[in-house]
Amino acid sequence: MIIAVFPGQGSQTPGFLSPWLEREGSRSLLEEYSEYAGVDLIAAGTEWDADRIRDTQVAQPLIVAASLLSWAALTADADAPGPGGIAGHSVGEVAALVAAGVLSAADGMRLVGIRGRAMAEAAAQEQTGMSAVVGGDETAVLDRLEALDLTPANYNGGGQIVAAGALAPLAELAAAAPRGSRVIPLQVAGAFHTRYMAPAVETLRSAAADVAASDPSLSLWSNRDGGLVSDGRTAVDQLVAQVANPVRWDLCMTSFADSGVTGIIELAPAGTLVGLAKRGLRGVPSVAVKTPEDLAAATALLTGGDA
Repeated sequence: MIIAVFPGQGSQTPGFLSPWLEREGSRSLLEEYSEYAGVDLIAAGTEWDADRIRDTQVAQPLIVAASLLSWAALTADADAPGPGGIAGHSVGEVAALVAAGVLSAADGMRLVGIRGRAMAEAAAQEQTGMSAVVGGDETAVLDRLEALDLTPANYNGGGQIVAAGALAPLAELAAAAPRGSRVIPLQVAGAFHTRYMAPAVETLRSAAADVAASDPSLSLWSNRDGGLVSDGRTAVDQLVAQVANPVRWDLCMTSFADSGVTGIIELAPAGTLVGLAKRGLRGVPSVAVKTPEDLAAATALLTGGDA
Protein backbone atom coordinates (compact mmCIF):
# COMPACT_ATOMS: atom_id res chain seq x y z
CA MET A 1 0.00 0.00 0.00
CA ILE A 2 1.21 3.50 -0.89
CA ILE A 3 0.45 5.97 1.90
CA ALA A 4 0.16 9.75 1.44
CA VAL A 5 1.26 11.82 4.43
CA PHE A 6 0.74 15.50 5.20
CA PRO A 7 3.25 17.54 7.25
CA GLY A 8 2.74 19.77 10.26
CA GLN A 9 3.84 23.20 11.40
CA GLY A 10 7.49 24.07 10.84
CA SER A 11 7.68 22.59 7.33
CA GLN A 12 7.03 25.92 5.59
CA THR A 13 9.78 28.11 4.07
CA PRO A 14 9.66 31.56 2.45
CA GLY A 15 8.48 31.51 -1.16
CA PHE A 16 7.74 27.78 -1.27
CA LEU A 17 4.36 28.25 -2.98
CA SER A 18 5.80 30.16 -5.96
CA PRO A 19 6.33 27.12 -8.22
CA TRP A 20 2.85 25.81 -7.43
CA LEU A 21 1.27 29.06 -8.60
CA GLU A 22 2.63 28.39 -12.07
CA ARG A 23 0.16 25.50 -12.42
CA GLU A 24 -3.14 26.32 -14.08
CA GLY A 25 -5.96 26.83 -11.59
CA SER A 26 -3.71 27.08 -8.52
CA ARG A 27 -4.11 30.82 -8.05
CA SER A 28 -7.92 30.71 -8.07
CA LEU A 29 -7.89 27.76 -5.69
CA LEU A 30 -5.59 29.59 -3.29
CA GLU A 31 -7.81 32.66 -3.47
CA GLU A 32 -10.73 30.48 -2.37
CA TYR A 33 -8.68 28.91 0.42
CA SER A 34 -7.58 32.39 1.56
CA GLU A 35 -11.19 33.47 1.82
CA TYR A 36 -12.13 30.42 3.89
CA ALA A 37 -9.11 30.65 6.22
CA GLY A 38 -8.98 34.42 6.62
CA VAL A 39 -5.32 34.64 5.52
CA ASP A 40 -3.76 35.97 2.29
CA LEU A 41 -2.16 32.64 1.38
CA ILE A 42 -0.74 33.81 -1.95
CA ALA A 43 1.21 36.63 -0.32
CA ALA A 44 2.18 34.39 2.60
CA GLY A 45 3.49 31.63 0.36
CA THR A 46 5.35 33.83 -2.11
CA GLU A 47 6.31 37.15 -0.48
CA TRP A 48 6.33 37.00 3.31
CA ASP A 49 9.55 36.32 5.24
CA ALA A 50 10.35 33.47 7.63
CA ASP A 51 9.26 35.33 10.76
CA ARG A 52 5.91 36.26 9.30
CA ILE A 53 5.03 32.76 8.08
CA ARG A 54 6.19 31.29 11.40
CA ASP A 55 3.17 32.94 13.04
CA THR A 56 0.87 30.06 14.00
CA GLN A 57 -2.24 31.67 12.60
CA VAL A 58 -0.49 32.02 9.22
CA ALA A 59 1.59 28.85 9.21
CA GLN A 60 -1.24 26.40 9.80
CA PRO A 61 -3.58 27.40 6.96
CA LEU A 62 -0.57 27.99 4.69
CA ILE A 63 0.70 24.44 5.20
CA VAL A 64 -2.72 22.84 4.76
CA ALA A 65 -3.40 24.86 1.61
CA ALA A 66 -0.07 23.75 0.11
CA SER A 67 -0.83 20.13 0.98
CA LEU A 68 -4.24 20.32 -0.69
CA LEU A 69 -2.79 21.99 -3.80
CA SER A 70 -0.21 19.25 -4.21
CA TRP A 71 -2.76 16.53 -3.41
CA ALA A 72 -5.08 17.88 -6.12
CA ALA A 73 -2.18 17.85 -8.59
CA LEU A 74 -1.17 14.30 -7.63
CA THR A 75 -4.70 12.93 -8.00
CA ALA A 76 -5.79 15.00 -11.03
CA ASP A 77 -5.81 11.95 -13.31
CA ALA A 78 -8.89 9.98 -12.27
CA ASP A 79 -7.68 6.91 -14.19
CA ALA A 80 -4.28 6.77 -12.46
CA PRO A 81 -3.84 4.78 -9.24
CA GLY A 82 -3.92 6.84 -6.06
CA PRO A 83 -2.61 6.23 -2.54
CA GLY A 84 -4.45 3.60 -0.54
CA GLY A 85 -3.98 5.30 2.80
CA ILE A 86 -3.78 8.75 4.36
CA ALA A 87 -2.31 10.30 7.51
CA GLY A 88 -1.35 13.77 8.67
CA HIS A 89 1.09 14.97 11.32
CA SER A 90 -0.46 17.50 13.74
CA VAL A 91 -2.15 20.22 11.63
CA GLY A 92 -1.51 17.95 8.64
CA GLU A 93 -4.46 15.91 9.89
CA VAL A 94 -6.75 18.65 8.56
CA ALA A 95 -5.39 18.09 5.05
CA ALA A 96 -5.61 14.33 5.57
CA LEU A 97 -9.30 14.55 6.48
CA VAL A 98 -10.00 16.61 3.36
CA ALA A 99 -8.01 14.21 1.16
CA ALA A 100 -9.88 11.24 2.65
CA GLY A 101 -13.23 12.89 1.96
CA VAL A 102 -14.16 13.38 5.62
CA LEU A 103 -14.25 17.17 5.27
CA SER A 104 -14.84 19.44 2.31
CA ALA A 105 -11.93 21.67 1.36
CA ALA A 106 -14.01 24.69 2.38
CA ASP A 107 -14.69 23.30 5.87
CA GLY A 108 -11.11 22.11 6.25
CA MET A 109 -9.70 25.54 5.44
CA ARG A 110 -12.22 27.29 7.70
CA LEU A 111 -11.34 24.97 10.58
CA VAL A 112 -7.60 25.34 10.13
CA GLY A 113 -7.95 29.12 10.10
CA ILE A 114 -9.85 28.94 13.38
CA ARG A 115 -7.37 26.38 14.76
CA GLY A 116 -4.39 28.57 13.97
CA ARG A 117 -5.90 31.68 15.55
CA ALA A 118 -7.10 29.79 18.63
CA MET A 119 -3.72 28.14 19.21
CA ALA A 120 -1.92 31.48 18.75
CA GLU A 121 -4.21 33.03 21.36
CA ALA A 122 -3.64 30.14 23.76
CA ALA A 123 0.13 30.36 23.26
CA ALA A 124 0.07 34.08 24.06
CA GLN A 125 -1.31 33.45 27.56
CA GLU A 126 1.98 31.98 28.87
CA GLN A 127 5.56 31.90 27.61
CA THR A 128 6.10 28.34 26.43
CA GLY A 129 7.94 26.53 23.67
CA MET A 130 9.06 23.24 22.20
CA SER A 131 12.40 21.45 21.68
CA ALA A 132 13.23 18.30 19.74
CA VAL A 133 15.17 15.67 21.68
CA VAL A 134 17.04 13.50 19.19
CA GLY A 135 18.65 10.23 20.22
CA GLY A 136 19.23 8.81 23.67
CA ASP A 137 17.33 6.11 25.52
CA GLU A 138 13.58 6.80 25.24
CA THR A 139 12.84 5.84 28.83
CA ALA A 140 15.63 8.09 30.11
CA VAL A 141 14.39 10.95 27.93
CA LEU A 142 10.81 10.59 29.17
CA ASP A 143 11.98 10.39 32.79
CA ARG A 144 13.97 13.59 32.30
CA LEU A 145 10.97 15.38 30.81
CA GLU A 146 8.75 14.28 33.69
CA ALA A 147 11.31 15.52 36.22
CA LEU A 148 11.29 18.94 34.51
CA ASP A 149 7.47 19.05 34.22
CA LEU A 150 7.74 19.00 30.44
CA THR A 151 5.34 17.15 28.15
CA PRO A 152 6.38 14.77 25.35
CA ALA A 153 4.19 16.55 22.79
CA ASN A 154 5.33 14.67 19.67
CA TYR A 155 6.52 11.08 19.57
CA ASN A 156 7.95 11.30 16.07
CA GLY A 157 9.64 7.92 15.88
CA GLY A 158 13.13 7.35 14.57
CA GLY A 159 14.58 8.37 17.93
CA GLN A 160 12.93 11.79 18.13
CA ILE A 161 10.64 13.15 20.85
CA VAL A 162 9.52 16.78 21.01
CA ALA A 163 9.35 18.25 24.50
CA ALA A 164 6.99 21.12 25.28
CA GLY A 165 6.35 23.40 28.23
CA ALA A 166 7.62 26.46 30.05
CA LEU A 167 10.79 28.14 28.75
CA ALA A 168 12.90 27.77 31.91
CA PRO A 169 12.73 23.94 32.07
CA LEU A 170 13.26 23.78 28.30
CA ALA A 171 16.47 25.77 28.80
CA GLU A 172 17.45 23.42 31.61
CA LEU A 173 16.83 20.45 29.31
CA ALA A 174 19.08 21.97 26.65
CA ALA A 175 21.81 22.69 29.18
CA ALA A 176 21.84 19.10 30.44
CA ALA A 177 20.50 16.85 27.69
CA PRO A 178 19.82 13.18 28.49
CA ARG A 179 22.83 11.00 27.79
CA GLY A 180 23.32 10.26 24.10
CA SER A 181 20.81 12.88 22.96
CA ARG A 182 20.88 16.41 21.64
CA VAL A 183 18.26 19.08 22.18
CA ILE A 184 17.17 21.38 19.34
CA PRO A 185 14.92 24.35 20.21
CA LEU A 186 12.08 24.72 17.70
CA GLN A 187 10.89 28.01 16.23
CA VAL A 188 7.26 27.77 17.33
CA ALA A 189 5.04 30.10 19.32
CA GLY A 190 4.11 27.82 22.20
CA ALA A 191 3.68 24.40 23.74
CA PHE A 192 1.37 22.78 21.20
CA HIS A 193 -0.31 19.44 21.94
CA THR A 194 -0.17 20.05 25.70
CA ARG A 195 -2.47 21.30 28.45
CA TYR A 196 -1.53 24.86 27.50
CA MET A 197 -3.71 24.48 24.40
CA ALA A 198 -6.91 23.63 26.30
CA PRO A 199 -8.61 26.97 25.43
CA ALA A 200 -8.01 26.30 21.73
CA VAL A 201 -9.68 22.89 22.01
CA GLU A 202 -12.91 24.46 23.21
CA THR A 203 -12.85 27.05 20.41
CA LEU A 204 -12.25 24.41 17.75
CA ARG A 205 -14.83 22.03 19.21
CA SER A 206 -17.48 24.72 18.96
CA ALA A 207 -16.53 25.48 15.35
CA ALA A 208 -16.50 21.80 14.37
CA ALA A 209 -19.83 20.92 15.98
CA ASP A 210 -21.95 21.71 12.93
CA VAL A 211 -19.46 20.69 10.24
CA ALA A 212 -20.62 17.88 7.96
CA ALA A 213 -18.39 14.81 8.29
CA SER A 214 -18.38 11.83 5.90
CA ASP A 215 -16.74 8.48 6.51
CA PRO A 216 -13.24 8.30 4.96
CA SER A 217 -12.95 6.92 1.45
CA LEU A 218 -9.37 5.73 2.10
CA SER A 219 -7.64 4.10 5.04
CA LEU A 220 -7.13 6.94 7.54
CA TRP A 221 -4.76 6.77 10.50
CA SER A 222 -5.05 9.00 13.57
CA ASN A 223 -2.32 10.79 15.52
CA ARG A 224 -4.18 9.87 18.71
CA ASP A 225 -2.96 6.28 18.82
CA GLY A 226 -1.86 5.36 15.32
CA GLY A 227 -5.13 3.49 14.79
CA LEU A 228 -7.41 3.44 11.77
CA VAL A 229 -10.50 5.64 11.89
CA SER A 230 -13.52 4.54 9.89
CA ASP A 231 -16.13 7.01 11.18
CA GLY A 232 -16.05 10.59 9.94
CA ARG A 233 -17.43 12.23 13.07
CA THR A 234 -14.94 10.34 15.21
CA ALA A 235 -12.13 11.56 12.95
CA VAL A 236 -13.25 15.18 13.43
CA ASP A 237 -13.60 14.76 17.20
CA GLN A 238 -10.09 13.31 17.40
CA LEU A 239 -8.76 16.15 15.27
CA VAL A 240 -10.17 18.63 17.79
CA ALA A 241 -8.90 16.82 20.89
CA GLN A 242 -5.44 16.38 19.34
CA VAL A 243 -4.71 20.09 19.79
CA ALA A 244 -4.03 19.47 23.49
CA ASN A 245 -2.78 15.88 23.31
CA PRO A 246 0.49 14.30 22.13
CA VAL A 247 1.02 13.44 18.46
CA ARG A 248 1.81 9.72 18.21
CA TRP A 249 3.46 9.67 14.80
CA ASP A 250 5.62 6.80 16.02
CA LEU A 251 2.49 4.66 16.37
CA CYS A 252 1.28 5.78 12.94
CA MET A 253 4.52 4.54 11.39
CA THR A 254 4.19 1.25 13.28
CA SER A 255 0.69 0.89 11.85
CA PHE A 256 1.99 1.69 8.36
CA ALA A 257 4.52 -1.11 8.69
CA ASP A 258 1.88 -3.53 9.99
CA SER A 259 -0.36 -2.70 7.01
CA GLY A 260 2.38 -3.62 4.56
CA VAL A 261 3.32 -0.13 3.39
CA THR A 262 5.21 -0.22 0.09
CA GLY A 263 5.82 3.50 -0.32
CA ILE A 264 5.38 6.92 1.29
CA ILE A 265 4.48 10.11 -0.55
CA GLU A 266 4.74 13.32 1.48
CA LEU A 267 2.75 16.23 0.12
CA ALA A 268 3.93 19.85 0.14
CA PRO A 269 5.61 21.44 1.99
CA ALA A 270 7.41 18.11 2.13
CA GLY A 271 10.60 16.75 3.63
CA THR A 272 10.12 16.28 7.37
CA LEU A 273 7.96 13.15 7.34
CA VAL A 274 9.99 11.49 4.61
CA GLY A 275 13.04 12.06 6.81
CA LEU A 276 11.31 10.36 9.75
CA ALA A 277 10.20 7.49 7.51
CA LYS A 278 13.77 6.87 6.37
CA ARG A 279 14.68 6.19 10.01
CA GLY A 280 11.44 4.61 11.21
CA LEU A 281 10.46 2.66 8.07
CA ARG A 282 13.84 1.62 6.73
CA GLY A 283 13.82 0.29 3.21
CA VAL A 284 10.41 1.74 2.30
CA PRO A 285 10.75 4.00 -0.78
CA SER A 286 9.54 7.56 -0.33
CA VAL A 287 9.01 10.74 -2.34
CA ALA A 288 8.84 14.30 -0.99
CA VAL A 289 6.60 16.42 -3.23
CA LYS A 290 8.18 19.83 -2.61
CA THR A 291 7.51 21.34 -6.06
CA PRO A 292 5.48 20.31 -9.13
CA GLU A 293 8.66 18.80 -10.56
CA ASP A 294 8.43 16.07 -7.89
CA LEU A 295 5.02 14.88 -9.08
CA ALA A 296 6.57 12.63 -11.72
CA ALA A 297 8.51 10.71 -9.08
CA ALA A 298 5.39 10.39 -6.92
CA THR A 299 3.36 9.10 -9.88
CA ALA A 300 6.13 6.63 -10.70
CA LEU A 301 5.99 5.30 -7.14
CA LEU A 302 2.21 4.89 -7.43
CA THR A 303 2.43 3.06 -10.73
CA GLY A 304 5.55 1.07 -9.91
CA GLY A 305 7.43 2.62 -12.81
CA ASP A 306 10.41 4.91 -13.16
CA ALA A 307 10.26 8.69 -12.95
